[in-house]
Amino acid sequence: MYPWLDRSGQLSWLKLSVFVGVTLPGLWAAVIWANGTPAAAGALGTSAMPVTAALHQIGLWAVRLLLITLAVTPLRRIGAWPRAITLRRMLGVSAFFYAAIHLALYVVQQNFRLGFVASEIVLRFYLSIGFVALVGLLVLAITSTDSAVRRLGGRKWQRLHYLVYPLTVLGLAHFFLQSKINVGEPILMSGFFIWLMLYRAAYHWNGDRGLSVVQLGLLAVGTAGLTLAGEALWYELATGIGGQRILAATFDFRHVRPAWWVMLVAAAFIPLKWAADRYWSRHRQAGGRAAAAA
Repeated sequence: MYPWLDRSGQLSWLKLSVFVGVTLPGLWAAVIWANGTPAAAGALGTSAMPVTAALHQIGLWAVRLLLITLAVTPLRRIGAWPRAITLRRMLGVSAFFYAAIHLALYVVQQNFRLGFVASEIVLRFYLSIGFVALVGLLVLAITSTDSAVRRLGGRKWQRLHYLVYPLTVLGLAHFFLQSKINVGEPILMSGFFIWLMLYRAAYHWNGDRGLSVVQLGLLAVGTAGLTLAGEALWYELATGIGGQRILAATFDFRHVRPAWWVMLVAAAFIPLKWAADRYWSRHRQAGGRAAAAA
């Protein structure tokens, strides 16, 4: 079945829009690489080599799509939007394809020296964990079909696809280690991942009641604090910059720290929750009045 069709075989404008959205970063990277100009490479990344810039950009989008895939569940629950679940398979498979293209571009960067690439994957830890994450995503992509769900059974399939959480951790670790000193983007992605995991833990703790607006606010603030602490700890242990400088620059908004962006995005779920609650409250009231009139 084509990814832009629903289960009845009809065109879904929602799925088509998401499909176009997930292909645009790859198409943009291909255009920049094809142009091959230093200015274009600079627009894509920090490298003067288009293939290296495309390599980094495609890898970044692999991580982003993994996190967007994990965000489908809170979006569905908080926004009371059941149709969001229909997008999860497409987003997850897209994350795998971006990770696979990331590896393919690394092979191109190394002039197709497959033996050298294999030895680098074995010898360099950050490449090893990246490759393990890719293999794991391949398994999840292969078993994402309806027929795979029927063969494995719902419970086994669900347990298998819980691997997406450790695989995302491996992807983030790969991102961190290859970023060297400039870890702003990995810190940001890690902050989002922390929120996604804390939300799931809080939801299971609360049960079907879900999280209240107050709890979502506390979760946003707490996640931002953990993100800031993690950033400071990284710079303290892995670089010579020192974590105290990071903490001291928290309120220097000439350069907004990743923790603030994490809190802003996490806080965006609060008005979504408020709007969804108001909508369904009115819907129930209207239904109650209709039933009373009948």
